[in-house]
Amino acid sequence: MRCHRVFSSEPLDDRTRITLVGDRGRYLTRVLRLARGAEVVLFDGSGLEWPAVIEGLGRDRVELVTGHADRPNRESPLALRLLQGVSRGERMDYAVQKATELGVRSIFPVLTRYGVVRLEGAQAEKRRRHWQDVAISACEQSGRCHVPTIARPAPLSSIVAALPADGPRWRLDPTGECALGQDSAPAKGATVTVLIGPEGGFDEQEALLTTAAGFEVRTLGPRVLRTETAAAAVAAVLQARWGDLSPQVD
Repeated sequence: MRCHRVFSSEPLDDRTRITLVGDRGRYLTRVLRLARGAEVVLFDGSGLEWPAVIEGLGRDRVELVTGHADRPNRESPLALRLLQGVSRGERMDYAVQKATELGVRSIFPVLTRYGVVRLEGAQAEKRRRHWQDVAISACEQSGRCHVPTIARPAPLSSIVAALPADGPRWRLDPTGECALGQDSAPAKGATVTVLIGPEGGFDEQEALLTTAAGFEVRTLGPRVLRTETAAAAVAAVLQARWGDLSPQVD
């Protein structure tokens, strides 16, 4: 029987009592309808997870006692950074969810000229928190113990300028001549950065900007994919090539 996994925003430790309130407390009490004595698994994003037993229940709160921590091997050896053009509503949620399930380490929501979504100030931070919650839920479902970092939405120029020089950089384009994943394996410890455009793609200046910043064009084939489909496809291709979706890692 599958044991339910729940994220704790508070740091966890062995043999300690923790209280979950709010959405996660309601999830256990109202959605799953768990009773005292039920077992769950808790994680806090540190890479560890703890078996826990419910010892107390309230309307929106659950008291649990943790067991001894375990460090499962569910993180990919491939460090993948996704620069994702921001799309509308559920499309962006889908991109974040699937990228998380497929082992992406960090996600940078990118604002571009042709993008249909405009975010700034408090609204941008509100969306970031929403996408972070989407990533947390995807970790609960997929078994990951590290939660990908979701950056605050920002213009392409700002994000590119702040990137560290830590590995290859690729920009997706269906007109490209070189297929994604056909390069040599990245150096040990390198981070692979992939840039995916929004529904409207990139304008000429943005394309030139990325070229100047060291992004090489790669393609996923001749068909034009939806931006959220491309996010899942990128992660799957690269995880199969150099990550943990293949029995052998180059």
